Amino acid sequence: MNNTDTIIVAPIGDIPPWITDTIARDVGSFFGFSTRVEKVLDDILFAYDLERNQYHSTKILEKLAQNAPDDSIKIIAVTKEDLFIPILTHVYGEAQLGGKACIISIARLVADLEVEMINKGGRRIVKEAIHELGHTFDLRHCEDQRCIMYYCRRLDDVDRKSSQFCRYCNIFLNDNIRDLCG
Repeated sequence: MNNTDTIIVAPIGDIPPWITDTIARDVGSFFGFSTRVEKVLDDILFAYDLERNQYHSTKILEKLAQNAPDDSIKIIAVTKEDLFIPILTHVYGEAQLGGKACIISIARLVADLEVEMINKGGRRIVKEAIHELGHTFDLRHCEDQRCIMYYCRRLDDVDRKSSQFCRYCNIFLNDNIRDLCG
């Protein structure tokens, strides 16, 4: 690894430190990169859609990638705001497939931000963070319902899938990391 092998965890708005610290710790050990929590965007009002009362996540990804620190290999933003893409009513997150940036929203993943990390909400956040970062390493959705890359339509799907890649996705991830890092 070299000096550009850091995954940035970028809170947007008032995100409790236990969330960003947990994401940084877990994705760092999961992917094998150093991590750092760093604010990259001050606000995301530019992506707000008045008719939907939600934020267009694709617009946010573009700004994240533009503003990513030079030493970052990937950047994952975390927001409380509800996200969407035009073809869906909401998304838990979105990523640039094979790109640098991804984002997750905790709006639909947790009910109470003050509850300890032991609860389902905390596990959901980490699963979705790893899932979206997986996309930035060029992984697609997986048909294995246990794989962390499985596409989740409902919270039950998030809760049911494991926090690990299936054998196929793990091989593909390792190949992509090797190609990316040399």
